[in-house]
Amino acid sequence: MDIFFEENYGKLYEEIENGKCEVYTFNHPLGIVKHLFIKREVPIQIGSETYFDIVTPYGYGGPVIIEGEDANKAKLVQEFKKAFQQYCSEQNIISEFVRFHPVLNNAKDFTDCYEVTFTRKTVGTNLGDHDDPVQAEFSKSTRKNIRHAMRIGVDYRITVNPENLDLFKDIYQDNMKRIGADMYYYFDESYFAKCLKFFGEKTILVEALYEEKVIGAELHFFYNNIIHTHLSGTLADFHHLSPVYVMTYGIAVWGKENGAELIHAGGGTTNSPDDTLYLFKKKFGKNTEFDFYVGRKVWNECIYDELCAAARVEKEVEFFPAYRSKKAEQVSEIQNVQG
Repeated sequence: MDIFFEENYGKLYEEIENGKCEVYTFNHPLGIVKHLFIKREVPIQIGSETYFDIVTPYGYGGPVIIEGEDANKAKLVQEFKKAFQQYCSEQNIISEFVRFHPVLNNAKDFTDCYEVTFTRKTVGTNLGDHDDPVQAEFSKSTRKNIRHAMRIGVDYRITVNPENLDLFKDIYQDNMKRIGADMYYYFDESYFAKCLKFFGEKTILVEALYEEKVIGAELHFFYNNIIHTHLSGTLADFHHLSPVYVMTYGIAVWGKENGAELIHAGGGTTNSPDDTLYLFKKKFGKNTEFDFYVGRKVWNECIYDELCAAARVEKEVEFFPAYRSKKAEQVSEIQNVQG
């Protein structure tokens, strides 16, 4: 298991997703499937009924088999599918979007339950299989940048379970403004307070320091044997000092010393194999990557069609669910203005 399957992790995103975290546990003689998701009210009214859809919280997740024999997996998933179909019917859940966990690869178990699609590669730094993971996984030019940065005075500081994330929040949000990030990637003070409340002992703050000033910061979650790089930010005036290189070096050294097997850094901002963020992350994990899959499922075809018609969108559009696409949002805004 991993942090993404903890109920408190889902609760971090209730306000952001405008929904409620729920956990569906399927118990069967063949095994147990756990499924955590955010249940959201569909912002389109059809008759007097209120409908919902469900989505994986920010990051990764999806249904996961937590107990059962390999030989029985296919049958267990079929039984889960039937039971969850009934649950969705009872709960007025129309559709579901899943971001499967790349490292655990739970997507492979649920290809008969969802329309599973490969999206992109994600990057990791393998700590467990190397005595010196920096030498083994970091590119030659990356190691050179780190040596140069530290030689001119850049250092790092690692804090487990920090007292607060105030400075990190400021650096992170400044970074988001600078790159023009979508509002979805902004997090308020309540979010960071909940991170510490729910996962304080599993929260690792890494800071890049130069002349006693914090010039960059990264937030990681360390759960079982995996370190997840969660959020990161740097000050624009200090990019030339390579703070990200030094922070990534720092968490790799710390992780190796503290029994971590893997740092999972995620993927790029697009699905392109030439995505600049993905290629940057590969500098720290040249030999380790994972396949990231998403899953789509319409649990009620009839109502899904009605919702798409009400939103005036074709249900075959790439965005899922289609009735939440930008075009659908624009139609909804017009209707609200018109009363």
